[in-house]
Amino acid sequence: MIPAKLSGAEVRLEAVGKRYGQVQALKPIDLVIKGGTLVTLLGPSGCGKTTLLRLIAGLEQATEGRLFIGGRDVTLLPAGERNVSMVFQSYALFPHMSVLDNVAYGLVSSGQRKRDAHARAEAALETVGLKGLGGRLPSELSGGQQQRVAVARALVLEPEVLLFDEPLSNLDARLRRSMREEIRALQQRLGLTVVYVTHDQSEALAVSDTIVVMRNAEIAQAGTPAELYTQPNSVFVATFMGEANHIRGVIEGIADGAAQVALDALRIVLPHRGLAAGPADVVVRPEAIRIVAAGEAGVLPATVSRATYMGSHSEYYLATPVGELFAMAPDRLVRRAPGEPVGVRLDPEGVVLVRP
Repeated sequence: MIPAKLSGAEVRLEAVGKRYGQVQALKPIDLVIKGGTLVTLLGPSGCGKTTLLRLIAGLEQATEGRLFIGGRDVTLLPAGERNVSMVFQSYALFPHMSVLDNVAYGLVSSGQRKRDAHARAEAALETVGLKGLGGRLPSELSGGQQQRVAVARALVLEPEVLLFDEPLSNLDARLRRSMREEIRALQQRLGLTVVYVTHDQSEALAVSDTIVVMRNAEIAQAGTPAELYTQPNSVFVATFMGEANHIRGVIEGIADGAAQVALDALRIVLPHRGLAAGPADVVVRPEAIRIVAAGEAGVLPATVSRATYMGSHSEYYLATPVGELFAMAPDRLVRRAPGEPVGVRLDPEGVVLVRP
């Protein structure tokens, strides 16, 4: 049987790095993944996130640093001795085996009696909502069901850490949303420690306790989804975490921890975040842009260059003195036309000063 709660272990990396000859696949990093939490490794292709996942799994050996799981030094241990399970992007199910035999495979391979292994496999299938489907072949299941079989096969081993390598990339958009919620609910119910690799920002925002954004084989920033979205520490993190406009402004003065920022004719007060007066990088979220009538006092003048009706909202590209802005407007009944002059105001909650 699958326990009501599994033992989610802490994962600790101390200056862990990976080198292939002269190529630094992962620069030495320090990272603590708390037990029972879901941590997402997010970043573009080649940033080092899959290398980091494989180092935790034991599929690669670190060339420097030390790695601990549940307080135990596993740096030199092979994958089979780390008590971790991994769900691959391809699911890696055996096509000639039944679903039940696929889930029980790891237990049988480790020497457990087939009858006992099947009993635990049935329990794992029930945990992921596939009770009664053990007799089918993987080819007789939908993509989402095959994904659940892969998760059940990992869960049946009762791992301390469960690893996901882009698990939803083969599914369509609607099924991806459904499966990511199921994975999150399962992780919380079982108390699992999960490390989850993806390049999909919305997926990371939806499921994570902590997001680790990676770039150029190192950590660019780590924090909660809300921290990374509202307080990015660089232009890269800001623009990678969802839609964002990157423009240049001028910090005209700083007082009481607040910066007076000029964006052409528009003035806005923002937290200065340690920046000095002078030219500054500013990130503006599309939902923070308020489109108003042209000619109002204190607004940024703009002209609608493109307009797209999206059903629940409208999207606009606006030509302004500080550059083109992408805006999302919920007011479906007030449609702006290309070429129309307008004004722009900004909600401070969606505007942030960042480092280059």
